[in-house]
Amino acid sequence: MNEPATDAAASARIRRHSRSTAFWSDRLFRAVIIASASVLGLLVLFFAYELWQSSTLSIRTFGWRFWVSRDWDPVREKFGALPFIWGTLVTSIGALILAVPLSLGTAIFIAEVAPRWLQQPVSFVVELLAAIPSVVYGLWGVFVMVPWLREHVQIPLEQRFGHIPLFQGPAVGVSMMAAILVLAVMIIPYITAVSREVILAVPQSQREASYGLGATKWETIRRVVLRYARVGILGAIILGYGRAVGETMAVTMVIGNRPEISLSLLQPGYTMASVIANEFTEATSPLYLSSLTEIGLLLFVITLLINALARFLVWRVSRGEVRY
Repeated sequence: MNEPATDAAASARIRRHSRSTAFWSDRLFRAVIIASASVLGLLVLFFAYELWQSSTLSIRTFGWRFWVSRDWDPVREKFGALPFIWGTLVTSIGALILAVPLSLGTAIFIAEVAPRWLQQPVSFVVELLAAIPSVVYGLWGVFVMVPWLREHVQIPLEQRFGHIPLFQGPAVGVSMMAAILVLAVMIIPYITAVSREVILAVPQSQREASYGLGATKWETIRRVVLRYARVGILGAIILGYGRAVGETMAVTMVIGNRPEISLSLLQPGYTMASVIANEFTEATSPLYLSSLTEIGLLLFVITLLINALARFLVWRVSRGEVRY
Protein backbone atom coordinates (compact mmCIF):
# COMPACT_ATOMS: atom_id res chain seq x y z
CA MET A 1 0.00 0.00 0.00
CA ASN A 2 2.92 2.38 0.62
CA GLU A 3 4.61 1.77 -2.74
CA PRO A 4 2.83 4.62 -4.64
CA ALA A 5 3.72 7.08 -1.88
CA THR A 6 7.33 5.89 -1.93
CA ASP A 7 7.54 6.24 -5.71
CA ALA A 8 6.04 9.75 -5.59
CA ALA A 9 8.51 10.82 -2.92
CA ALA A 10 11.42 9.43 -4.93
CA SER A 11 10.20 11.21 -8.06
CA ALA A 12 9.90 14.45 -6.12
CA ARG A 13 13.46 14.09 -4.79
CA ILE A 14 14.75 13.42 -8.31
CA ARG A 15 12.96 16.51 -9.66
CA ARG A 16 14.32 18.68 -6.84
CA HIS A 17 17.82 17.36 -7.45
CA SER A 18 17.52 18.01 -11.21
CA ARG A 19 16.25 21.54 -10.62
CA SER A 20 19.04 22.19 -8.13
CA THR A 21 21.68 20.84 -10.53
CA ALA A 22 20.28 22.87 -13.43
CA PHE A 23 20.15 25.99 -11.23
CA TRP A 24 23.79 25.74 -10.19
CA SER A 25 24.89 24.80 -13.73
CA ASP A 26 23.14 27.89 -15.11
CA ARG A 27 24.72 30.09 -12.45
CA LEU A 28 28.17 28.64 -13.13
CA PHE A 29 27.76 29.14 -16.89
CA ARG A 30 26.57 32.71 -16.35
CA ALA A 31 29.51 33.45 -14.05
CA VAL A 32 32.03 32.07 -16.59
CA ILE A 33 30.52 34.13 -19.43
CA ILE A 34 30.48 37.33 -17.36
CA ALA A 35 34.06 36.73 -16.23
CA SER A 36 35.23 36.20 -19.82
CA ALA A 37 33.56 39.39 -21.03
CA SER A 38 34.91 41.32 -18.03
CA VAL A 39 38.47 40.13 -18.68
CA LEU A 40 38.31 41.36 -22.27
CA GLY A 41 36.87 44.70 -21.19
CA LEU A 42 39.49 45.09 -18.48
CA LEU A 43 42.21 44.20 -20.98
CA VAL A 44 41.14 47.07 -23.26
CA LEU A 45 41.06 49.45 -20.31
CA PHE A 46 44.49 48.22 -19.24
CA PHE A 47 45.91 48.94 -22.70
CA ALA A 48 44.41 52.43 -22.68
CA TYR A 49 45.74 53.12 -19.17
CA GLU A 50 49.27 51.94 -19.98
CA LEU A 51 49.37 53.99 -23.19
CA TRP A 52 48.16 57.06 -21.30
CA GLN A 53 50.68 56.58 -18.49
CA SER A 54 53.56 56.08 -20.91
CA SER A 55 52.65 59.18 -22.92
CA THR A 56 52.18 61.61 -20.02
CA LEU A 57 55.70 63.04 -20.41
CA SER A 58 55.02 63.97 -24.03
CA ILE A 59 51.58 65.33 -23.16
CA ARG A 60 53.01 67.56 -20.42
CA THR A 61 55.91 68.71 -22.58
CA PHE A 62 54.15 69.54 -25.84
CA GLY A 63 50.45 69.68 -25.02
CA TRP A 64 48.11 70.21 -27.96
CA ARG A 65 51.00 71.53 -30.09
CA PHE A 66 52.15 67.94 -30.51
CA TRP A 67 49.25 67.29 -32.91
CA VAL A 68 49.78 70.39 -35.08
CA SER A 69 53.57 70.53 -35.24
CA ARG A 70 55.54 69.34 -38.29
CA ASP A 71 58.86 68.95 -36.47
CA TRP A 72 60.18 65.45 -35.87
CA ASP A 73 63.77 65.78 -34.73
CA PRO A 74 64.91 63.14 -32.22
CA VAL A 75 68.35 64.78 -31.92
CA ARG A 76 66.93 68.06 -30.63
CA GLU A 77 63.97 66.26 -29.01
CA LYS A 78 61.38 68.24 -30.93
CA PHE A 79 58.44 66.07 -31.82
CA GLY A 80 55.25 66.72 -33.76
CA ALA A 81 52.73 64.19 -35.04
CA LEU A 82 51.16 66.17 -37.90
CA PRO A 83 53.15 64.48 -40.73
CA PHE A 84 52.09 61.06 -39.47
CA ILE A 85 48.46 62.08 -39.06
CA TRP A 86 48.52 63.51 -42.59
CA GLY A 87 50.07 60.35 -44.05
CA THR A 88 47.56 58.13 -42.24
CA LEU A 89 44.58 60.14 -43.46
CA VAL A 90 45.77 60.36 -47.07
CA THR A 91 46.64 56.68 -47.43
CA SER A 92 43.57 55.32 -45.64
CA ILE A 93 41.07 57.60 -47.39
CA GLY A 94 42.73 57.05 -50.77
CA ALA A 95 42.62 53.28 -50.26
CA LEU A 96 38.97 53.51 -49.31
CA ILE A 97 38.13 55.46 -52.47
CA LEU A 98 39.71 52.74 -54.60
CA ALA A 99 38.48 49.74 -52.61
CA VAL A 100 34.81 50.59 -52.05
CA PRO A 101 33.61 50.35 -55.69
CA LEU A 102 35.52 47.11 -56.28
CA SER A 103 34.35 45.62 -53.00
CA LEU A 104 30.68 46.48 -53.50
CA GLY A 105 30.79 45.25 -57.09
CA THR A 106 32.27 41.94 -55.98
CA ALA A 107 29.80 41.57 -53.11
CA ILE A 108 26.82 42.24 -55.40
CA PHE A 109 28.18 39.79 -57.96
CA ILE A 110 28.57 37.01 -55.38
CA ALA A 111 25.24 37.57 -53.65
CA GLU A 112 22.93 38.52 -56.52
CA VAL A 113 24.41 37.79 -59.94
CA ALA A 114 26.81 34.86 -59.90
CA PRO A 115 25.42 31.34 -60.50
CA ARG A 116 25.54 28.99 -57.52
CA TRP A 117 28.48 26.99 -58.88
CA LEU A 118 30.59 30.17 -59.09
CA GLN A 119 29.66 31.78 -55.76
CA GLN A 120 31.83 29.57 -53.57
CA PRO A 121 35.02 29.79 -55.68
CA VAL A 122 34.81 33.59 -55.86
CA SER A 123 34.09 33.81 -52.12
CA PHE A 124 37.06 31.55 -51.43
CA VAL A 125 39.39 33.76 -53.48
CA VAL A 126 38.19 36.86 -51.63
CA GLU A 127 38.69 35.22 -48.24
CA LEU A 128 42.12 34.00 -49.35
CA LEU A 129 43.18 37.61 -49.92
CA ALA A 130 42.27 38.39 -46.32
CA ALA A 131 44.40 35.46 -45.08
CA ILE A 132 47.62 36.63 -46.74
CA PRO A 133 50.04 38.11 -44.15
CA SER A 134 50.70 41.83 -44.47
CA VAL A 135 54.44 41.27 -44.85
CA VAL A 136 53.74 39.26 -48.02
CA TYR A 137 51.78 42.20 -49.38
CA GLY A 138 54.74 44.39 -48.48
CA LEU A 139 57.21 42.15 -50.31
CA TRP A 140 54.95 42.07 -53.36
CA GLY A 141 54.70 45.83 -53.18
CA VAL A 142 58.45 46.39 -52.94
CA PHE A 143 59.60 43.95 -55.61
CA VAL A 144 56.68 43.95 -58.06
CA MET A 145 54.32 46.88 -57.68
CA VAL A 146 56.72 49.72 -56.85
CA PRO A 147 59.04 49.23 -59.90
CA TRP A 148 56.07 48.82 -62.21
CA LEU A 149 54.31 51.80 -60.66
CA ARG A 150 57.34 54.04 -61.08
CA GLU A 151 58.00 53.18 -64.74
CA HIS A 152 54.45 52.91 -66.07
CA VAL A 153 52.39 55.23 -63.86
CA GLN A 154 54.36 57.76 -61.87
CA ILE A 155 56.82 58.92 -64.54
CA PRO A 156 54.06 59.42 -67.16
CA LEU A 157 51.94 61.26 -64.60
CA GLU A 158 54.85 63.50 -63.65
CA GLN A 159 55.65 64.28 -67.29
CA ARG A 160 52.08 65.10 -68.30
CA PHE A 161 50.52 66.43 -65.10
CA GLY A 162 53.56 67.57 -63.11
CA HIS A 163 52.15 71.09 -62.91
CA ILE A 164 49.34 69.76 -60.71
CA PRO A 165 50.37 69.55 -57.01
CA LEU A 166 48.88 66.06 -56.78
CA PHE A 167 51.43 64.65 -59.25
CA GLN A 168 54.54 66.72 -58.69
CA GLY A 169 57.79 64.76 -58.86
CA PRO A 170 60.26 63.35 -58.68
CA ALA A 171 58.84 59.86 -59.15
CA VAL A 172 60.76 57.55 -56.84
CA GLY A 173 58.44 54.53 -56.65
CA VAL A 174 58.05 54.26 -52.89
CA SER A 175 55.38 56.83 -52.19
CA MET A 176 51.94 57.60 -50.84
CA MET A 177 50.48 56.25 -54.08
CA ALA A 178 52.14 52.88 -53.54
CA ALA A 179 50.83 52.72 -49.97
CA ILE A 180 47.32 53.59 -51.16
CA LEU A 181 47.33 50.78 -53.73
CA VAL A 182 48.63 48.18 -51.29
CA LEU A 183 46.09 49.21 -48.65
CA ALA A 184 43.28 49.10 -51.19
CA VAL A 185 44.13 45.50 -52.08
CA MET A 186 44.32 44.58 -48.40
CA ILE A 187 40.95 46.00 -47.33
CA ILE A 188 38.94 44.80 -50.34
CA PRO A 189 38.30 41.31 -48.86
CA TYR A 190 37.07 42.75 -45.54
CA ILE A 191 34.57 45.14 -47.12
CA THR A 192 33.49 42.49 -49.63
CA ALA A 193 32.89 39.77 -47.05
CA VAL A 194 30.81 41.92 -44.70
CA SER A 195 28.87 43.56 -47.55
CA ARG A 196 28.09 40.15 -49.01
CA GLU A 197 26.65 38.91 -45.72
CA VAL A 198 24.60 42.07 -45.31
CA ILE A 199 23.18 41.76 -48.83
CA LEU A 200 22.35 38.09 -48.26
CA ALA A 201 20.50 39.11 -45.08
CA VAL A 202 17.99 41.18 -47.09
CA PRO A 203 14.67 39.27 -46.93
CA GLN A 204 13.74 37.48 -50.12
CA SER A 205 10.26 38.92 -49.84
CA GLN A 206 11.70 42.36 -50.61
CA ARG A 207 13.09 41.11 -53.91
CA GLU A 208 9.91 39.24 -54.80
CA ALA A 209 7.79 42.31 -54.10
CA SER A 210 10.00 44.37 -56.38
CA TYR A 211 9.80 41.79 -59.16
CA GLY A 212 6.04 41.66 -58.70
CA LEU A 213 5.82 45.39 -59.37
CA GLY A 214 7.64 44.93 -62.67
CA ALA A 215 11.16 45.97 -61.66
CA THR A 216 14.15 44.47 -63.44
CA LYS A 217 16.94 42.66 -61.63
CA TRP A 218 19.23 45.71 -61.67
CA GLU A 219 16.44 47.99 -60.49
CA THR A 220 15.74 45.58 -57.65
CA ILE A 221 19.39 45.48 -56.64
CA ARG A 222 19.78 49.25 -56.81
CA ARG A 223 16.48 50.39 -55.34
CA VAL A 224 15.61 47.58 -52.94
CA VAL A 225 18.58 45.43 -51.95
CA LEU A 226 21.21 48.17 -51.61
CA ARG A 227 18.77 50.54 -49.99
CA TYR A 228 17.74 47.97 -47.41
CA ALA A 229 21.38 47.03 -46.71
CA ARG A 230 22.85 50.53 -46.82
CA VAL A 231 23.58 50.80 -43.11
CA GLY A 232 25.32 47.43 -43.02
CA ILE A 233 27.35 48.31 -46.11
CA LEU A 234 28.37 51.56 -44.42
CA GLY A 235 29.47 49.49 -41.43
CA ALA A 236 31.57 47.30 -43.72
CA ILE A 237 33.20 50.38 -45.23
CA ILE A 238 34.00 51.80 -41.82
CA LEU A 239 35.41 48.44 -40.73
CA GLY A 240 37.66 48.43 -43.79
CA TYR A 241 38.73 51.98 -43.00
CA GLY A 242 39.74 50.92 -39.51
CA ARG A 243 41.84 48.15 -41.04
CA ALA A 244 43.54 50.65 -43.34
CA VAL A 245 44.26 53.09 -40.52
CA GLY A 246 45.99 50.48 -38.39
CA GLU A 247 47.95 48.61 -41.08
CA THR A 248 51.68 48.69 -40.36
CA MET A 249 54.06 46.32 -42.10
CA ALA A 250 52.99 46.56 -45.73
CA VAL A 251 52.67 50.34 -45.57
CA THR A 252 56.07 50.68 -43.90
CA MET A 253 57.72 48.80 -46.75
CA VAL A 254 56.30 50.90 -49.61
CA ILE A 255 55.52 54.40 -48.33
CA GLY A 256 59.09 55.72 -48.11
CA ASN A 257 59.00 56.71 -44.40
CA ARG A 258 59.75 60.42 -44.68
CA PRO A 259 58.10 62.71 -42.07
CA GLU A 260 56.99 65.45 -44.43
CA ILE A 261 53.65 66.84 -45.53
CA SER A 262 53.17 66.94 -49.28
CA LEU A 263 50.12 67.17 -51.53
CA SER A 264 51.83 65.00 -54.13
CA LEU A 265 50.97 61.31 -54.18
CA LEU A 266 54.32 60.62 -55.84
CA GLN A 267 56.29 61.68 -52.76
CA PRO A 268 57.21 59.51 -49.77
CA GLY A 269 55.26 59.87 -46.55
CA TYR A 270 54.83 58.39 -43.11
CA THR A 271 51.92 57.00 -41.09
CA MET A 272 51.31 56.70 -37.36
CA ALA A 273 51.66 52.93 -37.40
CA SER A 274 54.80 53.06 -39.55
CA VAL A 275 56.69 55.49 -37.33
CA ILE A 276 55.97 53.36 -34.27
CA ALA A 277 57.19 50.21 -35.99
CA ASN A 278 60.31 51.88 -37.39
CA GLU A 279 61.51 53.99 -34.49
CA PHE A 280 60.27 52.40 -31.28
CA THR A 281 63.40 50.31 -30.82
CA GLU A 282 65.55 53.35 -31.62
CA ALA A 283 63.98 55.61 -28.98
CA THR A 284 66.93 56.44 -26.74
CA SER A 285 65.36 59.11 -24.52
CA PRO A 286 62.25 59.08 -22.32
CA LEU A 287 60.69 61.98 -24.27
CA TYR A 288 61.27 60.22 -27.59
CA LEU A 289 59.65 57.04 -26.30
CA SER A 290 56.77 58.98 -24.76
CA SER A 291 56.08 60.80 -28.03
CA LEU A 292 55.87 57.51 -29.93
CA THR A 293 53.56 56.13 -27.26
CA GLU A 294 51.30 59.18 -27.55
CA ILE A 295 50.98 58.49 -31.28
CA GLY A 296 50.08 54.91 -30.38
CA LEU A 297 47.46 56.17 -27.93
CA LEU A 298 45.79 58.26 -30.63
CA LEU A 299 45.90 55.34 -33.07
CA PHE A 300 44.37 53.07 -30.42
CA VAL A 301 41.50 55.47 -29.77
CA ILE A 302 40.80 56.07 -33.46
CA THR A 303 40.81 52.36 -34.30
CA LEU A 304 38.60 51.54 -31.31
CA LEU A 305 36.01 54.16 -32.27
CA ILE A 306 35.99 53.13 -35.94
CA ASN A 307 35.50 49.44 -35.15
CA ALA A 308 32.83 50.18 -32.53
CA LEU A 309 30.88 52.27 -35.03
CA ALA A 310 31.16 49.60 -37.71
CA ARG A 311 30.04 46.83 -35.36
CA PHE A 312 27.08 48.92 -34.24
CA LEU A 313 25.91 49.53 -37.80
CA VAL A 314 26.23 45.86 -38.74
CA TRP A 315 24.37 44.91 -35.56
CA ARG A 316 21.50 47.20 -36.52
CA VAL A 317 21.12 45.40 -39.81
CA SER A 318 21.34 41.92 -38.29
CA ARG A 319 18.64 42.85 -35.73
CA GLY A 320 16.37 44.11 -38.51
CA GLU A 321 16.15 47.63 -37.15
CA VAL A 322 16.84 49.31 -40.49
CA ARG A 323 13.74 50.44 -42.34
CA TYR A 324 13.00 52.34 -45.49
